[in-house]
Amino acid sequence: MPSKSDCCTTHNPTPGAVELVKSKCCPKETMNDLAATFKIMGEPVRIRILHALSISNLCVCDLSELLEMTHSAVSHQLRILRTARMVRFEKDGRRAIYSLNDKHVEIIMQTALAHMQGHGCDVPQGAK
Repeated sequence: MPSKSDCCTTHNPTPGAVELVKSKCCPKETMNDLAATFKIMGEPVRIRILHALSISNLCVCDLSELLEMTHSAVSHQLRILRTARMVRFEKDGRRAIYSLNDKHVEIIMQTALAHMQGHGCDVPQGAK
């Protein structure tokens, strides 16, 4: 239950504030799509894949080895990420090399890591 200090004591909206925000808000459908994107990213294995691909382009074999998962399990996660347009692949002979779909996915990852850790993953132990 909220304490008295963290909410209004009466219903008295700030004049113009609601209208201003309504005029600038994205449509509800866009917010639903954004929530779906975060839901997809809410799976730790998918986050690990996105993080790995933010470092280097990798094939399924590489990801399988890195994540200690079967090719089938990695491929399943990549299919979900591909459908969500977060990753893409290019054929190199018989290999499919995966990468982040665009700079926006990398920015999401970097921003989230910076928020969580202050400086990202390459901070030496004890330097926080």
